[in-house]
Amino acid sequence: MISLALYLQMSSGPDGSDMTFVWFGCALFAAALMVYVFRPVPVVSAEEKTRLMYLYERKEQIYENLRDLNFEYKAGKLGDGDFNSMRDSMEQEAAGVLAEIDQLERAASRTYAYPRNDPAGKGADA
Repeated sequence: MISLALYLQMSSGPDGSDMTFVWFGCALFAAALMVYVFRPVPVVSAEEKTRLMYLYERKEQIYENLRDLNFEYKAGKLGDGDFNSMRDSMEQEAAGVLAEIDQLERAASRTYAYPRNDPAGKGADA
Protein backbone atom coordinates (compact mmCIF):
# COMPACT_ATOMS: atom_id res chain seq x y z
CA MET A 1 0.00 0.00 0.00
CA ILE A 2 1.13 3.47 -0.78
CA SER A 3 1.22 5.93 2.11
CA LEU A 4 -0.75 9.16 1.86
CA ALA A 5 2.35 11.36 1.77
CA LEU A 6 3.83 9.32 -1.06
CA TYR A 7 0.54 9.43 -2.96
CA LEU A 8 0.34 13.22 -2.59
CA GLN A 9 3.91 13.57 -3.84
CA MET A 10 3.20 11.39 -6.82
CA SER A 11 -0.12 13.05 -7.71
CA SER A 12 1.02 16.66 -7.45
CA GLY A 13 2.86 18.08 -10.37
CA PRO A 14 6.28 19.64 -10.03
CA ASP A 15 4.76 23.14 -10.12
CA GLY A 16 2.23 22.47 -7.30
CA SER A 17 -0.79 23.09 -9.56
CA ASP A 18 -2.91 20.50 -7.76
CA MET A 19 -2.55 22.30 -4.44
CA THR A 20 -3.26 25.64 -6.10
CA PHE A 21 -6.47 24.17 -7.51
CA VAL A 22 -7.52 23.01 -4.03
CA TRP A 23 -6.84 26.43 -2.49
CA PHE A 24 -8.69 28.14 -5.33
CA GLY A 25 -11.68 25.86 -4.78
CA CYS A 26 -11.69 26.58 -1.04
CA ALA A 27 -11.52 30.33 -1.63
CA LEU A 28 -14.33 30.14 -4.18
CA PHE A 29 -16.47 28.11 -1.78
CA ALA A 30 -15.79 30.59 1.07
CA ALA A 31 -16.72 33.55 -1.15
CA ALA A 32 -19.93 31.84 -2.27
CA LEU A 33 -20.77 31.03 1.34
CA MET A 34 -20.27 34.66 2.41
CA VAL A 35 -22.48 35.90 -0.42
CA TYR A 36 -25.19 33.40 0.55
CA VAL A 37 -25.06 34.18 4.27
CA PHE A 38 -24.84 37.97 4.03
CA ARG A 39 -27.05 38.61 1.00
CA PRO A 40 -29.67 41.31 1.41
CA VAL A 41 -33.07 39.95 2.28
CA PRO A 42 -36.14 41.71 0.90
CA VAL A 43 -38.13 43.28 3.72
CA VAL A 44 -41.77 42.32 3.69
CA SER A 45 -43.83 45.00 5.34
CA ALA A 46 -46.83 43.95 7.34
CA GLU A 47 -50.30 44.99 6.34
CA GLU A 48 -51.26 48.29 7.91
CA LYS A 49 -53.97 47.83 10.49
CA THR A 50 -56.98 50.02 10.52
CA ARG A 51 -58.59 51.09 13.76
CA LEU A 52 -61.44 48.67 13.08
CA MET A 53 -59.06 45.73 12.64
CA TYR A 54 -57.31 46.65 15.89
CA LEU A 55 -60.64 46.82 17.72
CA TYR A 56 -61.73 43.39 16.46
CA GLU A 57 -58.42 41.91 17.67
CA ARG A 58 -58.81 43.66 21.02
CA LYS A 59 -62.36 42.32 21.35
CA GLU A 60 -61.13 38.77 20.81
CA GLN A 61 -58.37 39.29 23.40
CA ILE A 62 -60.86 40.57 25.97
CA TYR A 63 -63.21 37.62 25.35
CA GLU A 64 -60.33 35.20 25.73
CA ASN A 65 -59.27 36.88 28.97
CA LEU A 66 -62.82 36.61 30.27
CA ARG A 67 -62.87 32.88 29.48
CA ASP A 68 -59.54 32.44 31.27
CA LEU A 69 -60.78 34.44 34.25
CA ASN A 70 -63.90 32.30 34.44
CA PHE A 71 -61.81 29.12 34.31
CA GLU A 72 -59.48 30.31 37.09
CA TYR A 73 -62.46 31.27 39.24
CA LYS A 74 -64.07 27.86 38.79
CA ALA A 75 -60.71 26.21 39.55
CA GLY A 76 -60.63 28.04 42.88
CA LYS A 77 -57.63 30.25 42.13
CA LEU A 78 -59.56 33.51 42.60
CA GLY A 79 -61.79 34.76 45.36
CA ASP A 80 -65.26 36.19 44.79
CA GLY A 81 -64.19 39.81 45.26
CA ASP A 82 -61.22 39.58 42.90
CA PHE A 83 -63.25 37.72 40.30
CA ASN A 84 -66.11 40.22 40.37
CA SER A 85 -63.87 43.29 40.17
CA MET A 86 -61.76 41.88 37.33
CA ARG A 87 -64.81 40.66 35.43
CA ASP A 88 -66.52 44.05 35.77
CA SER A 89 -63.48 45.92 34.47
CA MET A 90 -63.11 43.54 31.51
CA GLU A 91 -66.81 43.79 30.70
CA GLN A 92 -66.61 47.60 30.77
CA GLU A 93 -63.62 47.50 28.44
CA ALA A 94 -65.45 45.09 26.12
CA ALA A 95 -68.49 47.38 26.09
CA GLY A 96 -66.32 50.35 25.13
CA VAL A 97 -64.65 48.39 22.34
CA LEU A 98 -68.00 47.14 21.02
CA ALA A 99 -69.43 50.68 21.08
CA GLU A 100 -66.46 52.01 19.12
CA ILE A 101 -66.72 49.15 16.61
CA ASP A 102 -70.41 49.93 16.12
CA GLN A 103 -69.67 53.63 15.68
CA LEU A 104 -66.96 52.98 13.07
CA GLU A 105 -69.11 50.48 11.16
CA ARG A 106 -72.03 52.93 11.06
CA ALA A 107 -69.75 55.68 9.79
CA ALA A 108 -68.40 53.38 7.08
CA SER A 109 -71.84 52.22 5.96
CA ARG A 110 -73.42 55.66 5.66
CA THR A 111 -74.56 56.43 2.18
CA TYR A 112 -73.37 59.74 0.89
CA ALA A 113 -75.65 62.03 -1.05
CA TYR A 114 -74.21 62.76 -4.46
CA PRO A 115 -75.26 65.84 -6.45
CA ARG A 116 -78.16 65.27 -8.81
CA ASN A 117 -77.52 65.16 -12.52
CA ASP A 118 -78.74 68.46 -13.98
CA PRO A 119 -80.08 67.94 -17.51
CA ALA A 120 -79.61 71.63 -18.32
CA GLY A 121 -75.90 71.37 -17.58
CA LYS A 122 -75.95 74.20 -15.06
CA GLY A 123 -74.16 72.25 -12.34
CA ALA A 124 -75.25 71.20 -8.88
CA ASP A 125 -77.82 73.06 -6.83
CA ALA A 126 -76.43 75.37 -4.21
